[in-house]
Order: sequence, then C-alpha cells, then structure tokens
Amino acid sequence: MQEIQKEIEAIKERNKRVEADKARETSITRKILIMILTYSVIVIFFYAAKLPKPRINAIIPTIWFMISTLGLWIFKTIWIKYRNK
Repeated sequence: MQEIQKEIEAIKERNKRVEADKARETSITRKILIMILTYSVIVIFFYAAKLPKPRINAIIPTIWFMISTLGLWIFKTIWIKYRNK
C-alpha cells in the first residue's frame, strides 16, 4: 500500500512540474523577454555589420522571428494528434 502511495505522490510532483513548465512556456512575460533578447542580438549584429539604422531595421526580423515561433503550436498540435494514433 505504501508503494502505491509513493507512486501517487511521485505522479503528483511530476504533474506540478509539468504544469509549471507549461505555464512558463505560454506566459506573456517569456514571450516579451524573448522579443527583447532577440531584438538586442540583432541590433548588436547590425551595428557590428555597420548597417544603416540598426535599431529601426532590427524591428522587422524580431517581429518575423516571433511570428514564426508563435506559429509552431500548430505543428505541435498536428504532431501530437498523429503520434497518439
């Protein structure tokens, strides 16, 4: 009986970790932080490459990067659907 109780507790702990990870993955704070970091890296690269108006020109690649990564949930949904068959 204690063995079953230990397994139930282990499953509950795992579920807490999975829920926390999912909450972090979908949080707006994480998305904003990724945008800021992406923008910063692109600006630094544009300055190093001596491109004109690096702060303004870095906006478009940042936006497209976010659009491309936010759209990945579609592929994840499809993958899960066909994996579980």
